[in-house]
Amino acid sequence: MARRFGLPAAAGLGPATFYADLAVPHGRRHVRVCAATACFAAQAGRQLPAIQDVLGVKADDAPDREAGVSLQTVRCLGYCYAGPACLDGEVPCTGPDVVDQVAGRTQPHAPPIPASDATGDPVVLAGIVAGEAEWRTWEETVRRRSPELVRSEVAASGLRGRGGAGFPVAAKWAAAGGSPDTVVIANGDEGDPGSYADRLLMEADPARVLEGLALACFACGARRGLVLVRSEYPRALAAMRQAVEQARADGHLGRRVHGSDVDLDVEVVAGAGSYVAGEETALIAGLEGGRGCARARPPYPTSQGLWDAPTVVNNVETLAAVPWIVSRGGEAYARRGTPGETGTKLVCLSERFARPGCYEVELGVPVRWIVTELGGGLKEGAELGVLQVGGPLGGFLAEEDLDVPLTEAGLAGYGAALGHAGLVAVDRRLEPLDVLRHVWAFAAAESCGACSPCRVGSRRGLEQVRSGVPPGEAYTGMLNVMSEASLCAFGRRLPHAVRSLVRAYGDRLRGWGG
Repeated sequence: MARRFGLPAAAGLGPATFYADLAVPHGRRHVRVCAATACFAAQAGRQLPAIQDVLGVKADDAPDREAGVSLQTVRCLGYCYAGPACLDGEVPCTGPDVVDQVAGRTQPHAPPIPASDATGDPVVLAGIVAGEAEWRTWEETVRRRSPELVRSEVAASGLRGRGGAGFPVAAKWAAAGGSPDTVVIANGDEGDPGSYADRLLMEADPARVLEGLALACFACGARRGLVLVRSEYPRALAAMRQAVEQARADGHLGRRVHGSDVDLDVEVVAGAGSYVAGEETALIAGLEGGRGCARARPPYPTSQGLWDAPTVVNNVETLAAVPWIVSRGGEAYARRGTPGETGTKLVCLSERFARPGCYEVELGVPVRWIVTELGGGLKEGAELGVLQVGGPLGGFLAEEDLDVPLTEAGLAGYGAALGHAGLVAVDRRLEPLDVLRHVWAFAAAESCGACSPCRVGSRRGLEQVRSGVPPGEAYTGMLNVMSEASLCAFGRRLPHAVRSLVRAYGDRLRGWGG
């Protein structure tokens, strides 16, 4: 490819060796097995060696030449509510009999995502659980409202990004400066293991995601939108592409939308397998054809982003809330949640719960209420060991910590973070050291390698925990360097996650917190 475009070989080699979809050899039959926390917790990781035995090939190794079969480990497939899971080509296989499904002894099956509103007036799930029609707010807005009005309503709402960073949405839109060259990107690269909210929205209500993207483009003066969907979500990718075609046919996109002077088009792009590439600067680097590594800031994407154009990146759930806010008013949204963290949040419960699924709740509700009232506690009377919140880098809570409110501020007091708000229950069957090893293995596999603290630290941490020998002062120093000097939140958050896990397990992991 580099020769074809007259580029240095490194321009092709770099991305080809970075993204899992490109770096891992593919056979005629390619199986991706989930190695993320929810699937690990479901069967303590035993499904992976069993699938390797069935297929006769090692994970992430060269394909079996005779059978033409390859096996790849990935960090999440969005079936956390029904794990363990894998994708056989693009066919999902889920549940306790996943090995039999891969072996052909039973039919592949994957239940739909259970979705429910716990607020009484859903915002993000308005279309899925309440049947609210999409695109009506967009039609009225593009004909009768101004970009300033949309921005003011979103500012009044207090809406913050739901992808993990929590940055005020209106402030990000304003920072782009209203240039017609602005690009708005819907980030559907939902990588936090334990969260499948974005997959639910893109598969079950893609038009609402597009409507939110259109409103964001209108507010920013942008004429171009992009939707980035992770390759591990093939159904979501197909649904979003079909929704774009339908929106064009219905006149919601194109030139002079609904008789206005607004021109807008949207393109859907597939990712190539990288957790870090969900970070906004890494995502932009990937869209430009480079390695998905985080970039130093400034300049910020809102001034110099995709191909140096002003670029706004909002996550899928964030955009799905915008139609409700514009139609009902920012003040109505701001009355929900807490004064400091307004609105609602989609919370995903993993397979270990009695009632797993995606629930819309108001920010500020106690985590215990979500676990016991919505989730019904753990299935089969299992006892909670720790609760992962917001992905492996979000943090962990002990059972006695569950009265904490579901807010960024509340969770921070326990060394955790809200993130995508996926809740993964890890019961007491799993050994604490195995859970810690799982966290370090995730970090070592997904570090982009752009900075030394994260690249070296994640691997040294994994080596230390694999040895089983309690660490010393060098380990503590390494965690401190990672948290202070890493380029992006991936490396900076990892020490907090490790320490929160050690704190949650108490005496069972004493000495491993650094």
